[in-house]
Amino acid sequence: MERFMEQVVFKYLRAEPEDHYFLMTEPPLNTPENREYLAEIMFESFNVPGLYIAVQAVLALAASWTSRQVGERTLTGIVIDSGDGVTHVIPVAEGYVIGSCIKHIPIAGRDITYFIQQLLREREVGIPPEQSLETAKAIKEKYCYICPDIVKEFAKYDVDPRKWIKQYTGINAINQKKFVIDVGYERFLGPEIFFHPEFANPDFMESISDVVDEVIQNCPIDVRRPLYKNVVLSGGSTMFRDFGRRLQRDLKRVVDARLRLSEELSGGRIKRFATGAPSRLVVQTYGPGDTATAASQSSWSYLPAVAFCVVLLRHGAQ
Repeated sequence: MERFMEQVVFKYLRAEPEDHYFLMTEPPLNTPENREYLAEIMFESFNVPGLYIAVQAVLALAASWTSRQVGERTLTGIVIDSGDGVTHVIPVAEGYVIGSCIKHIPIAGRDITYFIQQLLREREVGIPPEQSLETAKAIKEKYCYICPDIVKEFAKYDVDPRKWIKQYTGINAINQKKFVIDVGYERFLGPEIFFHPEFANPDFMESISDVVDEVIQNCPIDVRRPLYKNVVLSGGSTMFRDFGRRLQRDLKRVVDARLRLSEELSGGRIKRFATGAPSRLVVQTYGPGDTATAASQSSWSYLPAVAFCVVLLRHGAQ
């Protein structure tokens, strides 16, 4: 770890650590031992004047302030952080992470790449075997998107394939010859595993919208409303076009179905509460790209999530 930090500070940041305060991010549920070890390295080896360790989800919520009015800025919300290896659903309430309610999903960018690679391997024989993973990743980043309805999407491609099928051109690393492949169903089937994970992982059947709803329902009831009200997407694997729109729609369906069931079981006694003043669901995306915001009207409850921040000052910690 120390040698890694040395490379980061001196080779890439090109900074004198004694002259700067440092902000470090950590994944959810990081152990206190890891945090203490990092602080020990920064203070004792690099002699930094101050260190701030923050959970990535809290910083994602803070980043959402850039597109909001001053009065709407909050550190309460639910963050879906999806990178290359794992996806976390993290509830945060007033800047504090509710650690007991965090859930992880074994579906992320790498799984999408592998799934696209498998689809291409079954259909395209012109891809050099040693470049199949690289090709699948390039297709994922360039052509993939989230579709609203997978059945209608299949029909759309079948009716007018020329309009929707794209062509990817690559270069064979060995003989330097070009190869061209058609990219069709893979464009929407790849990211679809977020909402139908059984396509790629038969051991995990819960869609991301169900996981988000479950996480919020596990949180204290007094914070559920703010959580539903502020869903933030963070990480490269959430940057697919229309990801926020699809999540918003599916999450609304899950909650509305539960409200209807509650109404039926109560004999209509809770209808007045289930159909009260509509709340505003906001889904915002933050990652290596543009920011997308989607909002719709719905009637449900919401909650703030909790983020964990540690401030260590060289002299104040003594």
